[in-house]
Amino acid sequence: MGQTMCICSRGSITIDNKKYYFVQKLDEGSKRWTFYALKRILCHDREGRQDAQTEIEMHQMFNHPNILGLVAHAFVERAGKTEAWLLLPYMSKGSICAGLKTIHERGYAHRDIKPTNVLLDENDKPVLMDLGSMNRARIEVRGSREAMSVQDWAAQRCTISYRAPELFNVESHCIIDERTDIWSLGCVLYCMMMQEGPYDLIFQKGDSVALAVQNPVTIPQSCRYSEGLKVLLSSIMVTNPQERPNISWVLDQVQDLQSRSPNTQTNMV
Repeated sequence: MGQTMCICSRGSITIDNKKYYFVQKLDEGSKRWTFYALKRILCHDREGRQDAQTEIEMHQMFNHPNILGLVAHAFVERAGKTEAWLLLPYMSKGSICAGLKTIHERGYAHRDIKPTNVLLDENDKPVLMDLGSMNRARIEVRGSREAMSVQDWAAQRCTISYRAPELFNVESHCIIDERTDIWSLGCVLYCMMMQEGPYDLIFQKGDSVALAVQNPVTIPQSCRYSEGLKVLLSSIMVTNPQERPNISWVLDQVQDLQSRSPNTQTNMV
């Protein structure tokens, strides 16, 4: 009997000489199955195939419990088009920090941190997923043409309501680094505290997120969380990237909050 993938379809596929069955709905009570999720990427051209290959390589580069692993992969030709199939561990929930620290220490940045790209396994262990936007952390911009290229790339790859301010209007001579992820992490923390991201409503209304992120984030007076957590959020969401902390500092602050207030909901950060 083959292993099972989480996908709403019928039939089966073979990857690396192993057969996997599609199922319509997962049976959470079943102990006989190992569940997986199948990510299908349609490659419209050679560049699309290379992007998919890069995402595969990013998954293979990291072996860390807080970064989603890659079980298997294949490029499939269907109706004259190429699809990249990524077989991933199935997890039922979602969240981040130790995995992000490992990515940054290797010289990379995720570039698309958001709630839907963070999972929790059955033991509530945070796992970071979707490495398709990951690239080298340090980007040195030399001139207006390079600045526009980086800005256009960010518009395509970095979710607008979680995108760092420096990626909206890239300066002609600057350095972009992994602290774009710190801003996005702050947006996720805000979402965990307030049940919505700081710029979600602005985006939904069609207003300018690019303009909104130039101002300090506003924490509602009705926020019921501790002063320490509010200070952490304000420290992370700093518009100037040069004044933004690194992931090691954030992790230290989270651990300090946990030690002082064991009931504080920072274990998901």
